[in-house]
Amino acid sequence: MCNTDVDGMTCWASSQGMAETTRRLRDAIAENGMTLFAHVDHGRGAKEAGVELAPMEVFMFGSAAAGTRLMRTAPTAGIDLPLRVLVWVDEGGGAWLGYNEPSWIAARHHARSGNDQVLAAMRGLLRSIAEQVTGLGAGS
Repeated sequence: MCNTDVDGMTCWASSQGMAETTRRLRDAIAENGMTLFAHVDHGRGAKEAGVELAPMEVFMFGSAAAGTRLMRTAPTAGIDLPLRVLVWVDEGGGAWLGYNEPSWIAARHHARSGNDQVLAAMRGLLRSIAEQVTGLGAGS
């Protein structure tokens, strides 16, 4: 389940398991012409440290052209870019996908002014990828 108290985060329940959700996410990133800059497997890291954690992976991706516009307005936005998608398994075994809303990132860094088109494009991209990957609508 997704914690709906997390400011600026949108969550999607996946109709697939973790492995298929992450495979679809990688495919969707590539199909949308985005660059996958980094992948962090928190679950594997925890296991290697001898700590128990349900599967959880972060994918950092995007387009330098879009993200650079926000960072020119507010360099601190670089802490939240490139875009990130978190995929995790809840207590019941269901897979989830979540991401920070671009408007939340822009508001956090006072970068909304003059970036309406960039933010709309990021929001549309994330929603499209989430729909493609999960096969379900947004929810908690």
